[in-house]
Amino acid sequence: MMQSKKVLVTGADGFIGSHLVEALVARGYEVTALSLYNSFNYWGWLEDVGCKDKIKVVCGDVRDPHFCKQITRGQDIVFHLAALIAIPYSYVAPDSYVDVNVRGTLNICQAARENGVKRVLHTSTSEVYGTAQYVPIDEKHPLQPQSPYSASKIGADAMAMSFFNAFNLQVTVVRPFNTYGPRQSARAVIPSIITQIAAGKEIKLGDTTPTRDFNYVADTCRGFVLLAECEAAVGKTVNVGSGTEISVGDTLAMIRRIMKSDAAAVTEAERIRPEKSEVLRLCCDNTLIRNLTGFKPEYSLEVGLRLTVEWFRNPANLAKYKTDIYNV
Repeated sequence: MMQSKKVLVTGADGFIGSHLVEALVARGYEVTALSLYNSFNYWGWLEDVGCKDKIKVVCGDVRDPHFCKQITRGQDIVFHLAALIAIPYSYVAPDSYVDVNVRGTLNICQAARENGVKRVLHTSTSEVYGTAQYVPIDEKHPLQPQSPYSASKIGADAMAMSFFNAFNLQVTVVRPFNTYGPRQSARAVIPSIITQIAAGKEIKLGDTTPTRDFNYVADTCRGFVLLAECEAAVGKTVNVGSGTEISVGDTLAMIRRIMKSDAAAVTEAERIRPEKSEVLRLCCDNTLIRNLTGFKPEYSLEVGLRLTVEWFRNPANLAKYKTDIYNV
């Protein structure tokens, strides 16, 4: 492990962020976890982590540059995960995506530069690639802004990398493909399917023909940590994915089998993306991260789905989801 031990995780209250916090604590890092400020003093998924007494939680917003300067002070590494990520909501409120994703990234990078932070791991998304022009998708694949969300992440990635080129800030752009697992929002397809089945409902879905490269959250987090500990990853954009693809329809069939469900599935119009906005195919080329760090996924889709189903079947966990509405 690097000598640098003090780390800040933005977006720590979210799905991947909360798992990353646990992974970093397990590796001996001293973690400050940023949770989005709210008047309820509610820390999102950090409320559920087993290491809550071993981390420092701060509440605030990456849209405030002065706050970003305060929380990056004294940190060795910043894992920047704070973002608005729901694609459907980006059709409704695109301006907020620019504010959080682009300006928030600018604020974190500027603060990290001014405070002498040693490394910044900026989180991208496979959505920036759009529908695959070739597979597997390597880091040289063209970027296609097929939604306001993906456009904002393309801008955020460029902003982060500009700080490496212009100011020599030690940036790595981490580009995960489709992460899933416990605590994921039901706006994503796997928890949407699982929660509807677990609640005894008819399964309402959008288009089931697109393919995705699904990665269990523990594998995604391990990719983040390995890249943070890899000096050769500085200045690079690096995919984190399994290198396999499966259609949404086949994923549905696998979850049905695991849950022993014969629930009917129907297509719901409001869940269909605009035609030119749907990403039809994603499959990761993970050669670069494998060569840099030796990374390879440890969880098959079958194993990861079983662990995810087991978590959602816990009534206390399922109760946190509103299975009767469409999560935009």
